[in-house]
Amino acid sequence: MLIDRYDIIVVGGGHAGCEAAAAAAKLGSKVLLITLNVGVLAKMSCNPAMGGVAKGQIVREIDALGGLSAIVTDHTMIQFRMLNRSKGPAMWSPRAQSDRIRFSMKWQELLMDIPNLHLWQDSVDALIYKNKGVIGVQAKLAGKIYSDAVIITSGTFLNGKIHIGSINFGGGRLGEENASGLTQDLRKRGILSQRLKTGTPVRVDKRSVDFSSMTPQPGDDPTGKFSFMDTPPLKEQMNCYLCYTNEKVHQILRQGFEQSPLFAGRIQGTGPRYCPSIEDKLDRFTERDRHQLFVEPDGRESHELYINGFSSSLPIEIQFRALKEIPGFEKARILQPGYAIEYDYFPPQQLNYSLESKIIQNLYFAGQVNGTTGYEEAAAQGLIAGINAHRNINNELPIVLKRSEAYIGVLVDDLVTKGTQEPYRMFTSRAEFRILLRQDNADQRLTTLGHEIGLAGHERYERLKVKTELILGIENILNTTSVEPGRINTYLENVNTSGIERKTKYANLILRPQVKLKQLIDFDSELRRAIVNLHSDPSLIKEAWESVEIQMKYSGYLEKEREIAEKINRLENISLPKEIDYMVFPSMSMEAREKLNRVKPDNIGQASRISGITPSDVSVLLVYLGR
Repeated sequence: MLIDRYDIIVVGGGHAGCEAAAAAAKLGSKVLLITLNVGVLAKMSCNPAMGGVAKGQIVREIDALGGLSAIVTDHTMIQFRMLNRSKGPAMWSPRAQSDRIRFSMKWQELLMDIPNLHLWQDSVDALIYKNKGVIGVQAKLAGKIYSDAVIITSGTFLNGKIHIGSINFGGGRLGEENASGLTQDLRKRGILSQRLKTGTPVRVDKRSVDFSSMTPQPGDDPTGKFSFMDTPPLKEQMNCYLCYTNEKVHQILRQGFEQSPLFAGRIQGTGPRYCPSIEDKLDRFTERDRHQLFVEPDGRESHELYINGFSSSLPIEIQFRALKEIPGFEKARILQPGYAIEYDYFPPQQLNYSLESKIIQNLYFAGQVNGTTGYEEAAAQGLIAGINAHRNINNELPIVLKRSEAYIGVLVDDLVTKGTQEPYRMFTSRAEFRILLRQDNADQRLTTLGHEIGLAGHERYERLKVKTELILGIENILNTTSVEPGRINTYLENVNTSGIERKTKYANLILRPQVKLKQLIDFDSELRRAIVNLHSDPSLIKEAWESVEIQMKYSGYLEKEREIAEKINRLENISLPKEIDYMVFPSMSMEAREKLNRVKPDNIGQASRISGITPSDVSVLLVYLGR
């Protein structure tokens, strides 16, 4: 062997692969991360940003468990915004514009600092099998490398094909070769594969753009961050910009429809419904005379701009001509054309909740190979796969997050139970317990678990304990301290709510929708002094009072969701034996029996969430188990 034996081999150095390798190695496994280019780890192939609606919650959860995506983001971001502040706290979603090059470099730095994690630049053509399991990989350069478990995180590289107009060629990203052989090898072993498609827009030299024709989109002031740890604060934020297409742009784009690989049928894979190409938007939304575009900087030293919303696989000349008709881009110099990429994925209903294959033991899949889209969804799966691969080879039970515990739990359950026929993207609407699964309380929900399994370190756990004590302290102050009318009525009148006539507890005032705890703290020096004296770390105090305010204002909704979650979780505790042949239940529809046999749900709760399974089908299963 050219390379030593490893406990775990991770194939692919994207967001899923980096989180998987880091998690397994930090837990104590000897890990080899094999990737086609060690210089572009966790490369942001599409927009240079982390987080967003529901995705920001996922990054916070990764951080709470002890993953690295949030820490990398905080060290490399150039803008921070909390989206949906005008809505309820369940919708608040952090988003950061990142420095693309520094993001990859920071990942490389952190991975190389993990002693038992090694990097190797190579491609994997096949796996090595023994009996019903995998025992290593066959690499192009290194040959056979043995391990106890393998995690596949190959992203868009498996038989990747790039489309630009009538031109198409193999590639995992523009300028990078694809990976062939592995899909065919897995298919021989009974793993099903299908094709998906995604795309990316043109990149433009910012020195050739007139920003005066666009609307600036500045970051938050004061700024925020992703990690619950004491990461460096963001300074000198960079603006993004908002602009729009117009009818002339649309006319030019339509001229290329005949050469579009999307409309000509050259692309067989299904594209993302919620992030369509510009030509797909024109075809689907014919009534609109303009479409919104976000112009995003690539980094502090970079001159590259990402045109979010202008993804296209139309011919290069059509893309260029259309772009120059957008105000501000009249003299634009194009650095890279937009393109579509088609690639293999493995329908995730072939996986257990641990993300281990149901067909091949000790083989795990994470990221876009499971049919998802987005760095955040990929990173979350990588983290879970890395944790569970380590626990499996050490004879420990897998970590499975419930839908009521984390967006990551919703993500994995959706994939394993329902599968996906199009690139899966997380939204807050997918989480039925989204008031419980807020971005502000991810550490309270998950850090204790992360610490128990050995991934979240002692410093992180101690920080959580201090925050918890602060929350209790602030709640006690608000519940036991009263304020005189003369000291508070001016503030109440300023926020258009009625004054008080007698001494009133602060907690009662917080229940009013017009009253904000931060404003109360800023207005009332005695309240501010009492809260500030609780701890010397202002960032921890801020996190604590934000959580207190949400818990107080939404206590009724939170309690109702907890009650519903407890009822549903009872079904999660009723296990279904794997050996059940569901075809023996004649009172079920054939569709229900076939789907139950295909998915082989772990419990009644999972069975009830399979598309096509009715309440009467669940009743049949409960009667069977009762007997």
